[in-house]
Amino acid sequence: MTNMKNILVVPGGQWQVPIVKKIQSMGYNVIAVNPYKDSPTFAFSDTCIQSDIFKQDNYLEQVRAMQPVAVLSDECDIATELVADLANKLGVRSQTVPMAQLYTNKVKMREFLQKHNLPCPAFQICHSLDEAMDFYRRLNRQMIIKPIDSNSSHGVFTINNENELLQHFDEALSFSRMDKAVICEQYIHGTEFTVDGIKTEHGHTCLAISEKKHYEYNENVAYELFFSHDNPNYDYNRLREINDSYVNLSGLPFGLTHAEYKYEDGEFYLIEIGARGGGNLISAEIVPCMSGYDNYETLIKMALGEPVEKVPAVDEKLKNRCAVLEFFDAPGNGGRVTRIEGEDFLKNNPNILSYQFNFKEGDAILPAVCDTARIGFYIAYAESRQEMLDLMQEIKEKVQFIY
Repeated sequence: MTNMKNILVVPGGQWQVPIVKKIQSMGYNVIAVNPYKDSPTFAFSDTCIQSDIFKQDNYLEQVRAMQPVAVLSDECDIATELVADLANKLGVRSQTVPMAQLYTNKVKMREFLQKHNLPCPAFQICHSLDEAMDFYRRLNRQMIIKPIDSNSSHGVFTINNENELLQHFDEALSFSRMDKAVICEQYIHGTEFTVDGIKTEHGHTCLAISEKKHYEYNENVAYELFFSHDNPNYDYNRLREINDSYVNLSGLPFGLTHAEYKYEDGEFYLIEIGARGGGNLISAEIVPCMSGYDNYETLIKMALGEPVEKVPAVDEKLKNRCAVLEFFDAPGNGGRVTRIEGEDFLKNNPNILSYQFNFKEGDAILPAVCDTARIGFYIAYAESRQEMLDLMQEIKEKVQFIY
């Protein structure tokens, strides 16, 4: 299969299935690379290469012979720099590796914020426990530690005292992939938000904003993302302005973006930003639902070097629409599930776009210790905030996990 209609997609997990399907719907063939024989995208791809995506020697020459016209990924932070590197080697359009690092390395993000006078918490890069302890004592307030370039909340801990720092520093350090260091920073109290958008030659456009809620037992793991275009308690126009400024100042040539912010003392502080769409189908389903804009089609066309004729925008008819990404939780301290109630309601309600259980009857479920340990989710939408809240309450009442 050697022609000019091949697009390489890495990795080939479940969150890349929607972009693979979109590529094929536009008339292109998909080359998918993933380590596992039963990788989710393989069922939908034209060429399947079983390999660790970071071991390029295993597949680069095979892919080069197929002359791909683009390299793409989505909803996968760890693939951002790899995609840039592969695209450069294959001679197709992408961001540069240094640009990719600005959107994966939390230290570079903090330094960029400071350089451009954007809101930035106090922080320090710490290669040792002694350095972290010294910074914590000088900071003299609640701190958060996180790996420099990890994802899915792995190795992220809130530090309230020196004993907690002693307990968690080595684990946080273990999740840093490239530079064995931890970023220690002032803990920003207050509400957290996500912003998803797209960068074209017209600049950056924010397409969907969510207000997040976190589990009481683990404040670093979210259980709800409530999407709306306005918020009675927060200035979303200010949030859009800050987010657009970061992306436009960075020089990102094109791509989807997913950012997380926290609000404290009247200001939005960037926690992190990625040059990719939000995971758990945020970019695949929620962004087009909330905006009416086909972000995947535009992403694919930009990767192929095609111009974007119109400035991306939210459809005016959808300005009151709301959506939610809600994660299920294990009741109490967890247990072995004997019955799942309410799945038919999830399956048949037209306002529920997707749902997933990461367990089956007979499995034991536990409270979430990180993002990837959450037991499932649903995505739903409604044409007003109150309708959305009513539907969420109905789902809460009808979907039950019986121990």
